[in-house]
Amino acid sequence: LIAVKTSNKDTVPAAGEKNDDSPKEEPWETPLKTTVVDMEVGEFQGHKISVWDLLHSKYIPEENRKELLELYQAGELTLDQVKTVVRTIVTKAEAARAEQLANANSPRAESTTAEAEHTHLQED
Repeated sequence: LIAVKTSNKDTVPAAGEKNDDSPKEEPWETPLKTTVVDMEVGEFQGHKISVWDLLHSKYIPEENRKELLELYQAGELTLDQVKTVVRTIVTKAEAARAEQLANANSPRAESTTAEAEHTHLQED
């Protein structure tokens, strides 16, 4: 039994072989996945998140993501440039969303009151 357990330990490299079946990570993807940025907005606030995860977040439209990745792969954008662009897009998108929420909340409260008064007048 001990020999069996030892042989199980010897099969650990097989786990490495298992990874060969999974999609291979492109060399250009690694820096995007390992480079993290501090984000101070939205769901990422107070967290370090990889450039890769930011690129694939709801804040980056698919067209923009594809374009950024193509430019990065072609060497036309550096990792720092991609990082800056992605952070800027996320920050602006979150600021716009926060502004929309603020604008949506105040007029909605007034119109709800007006609708309630209008409904009340109709009942009379």
